[in-house]
Amino acid sequence: MRKKSSTPNRGFRVADQIQRDLTELIARELKDPRVGMVTIQAVEVTPDYAHAKVFFSVLVGDPKECEVALNQAAGFLRNGLFKRLMIHTVPTLHFQFDRTIERAADLNALIAKAVSSRAQDD
Repeated sequence: MRKKSSTPNRGFRVADQIQRDLTELIARELKDPRVGMVTIQAVEVTPDYAHAKVFFSVLVGDPKECEVALNQAAGFLRNGLFKRLMIHTVPTLHFQFDRTIERAADLNALIAKAVSSRAQDD
């Protein structure tokens, strides 16, 4: 039988803290010109805290270049997290571009188009 964790939802709290700290580290300490205005959307941490998927969106710049730059700077950012987090294992960071905002804009455009065509038919 699996042992129950003494602190429920600890993984979610660690992921939330990583998200806050990464946002600050990227904005203040990362000097790569390929990284524009980045927003950290979500962080998913494995149960053993070995790996973390970091989902981000870009306001200005090329998402592919930004993803490459962030993955190259993952060691630097992980080192910054070591200094801020008080946990035994700081996860290895894996950055992925989050396309949900683009998909939402596309769906909104399709809905608006359908509503306007229905209004013209009536």
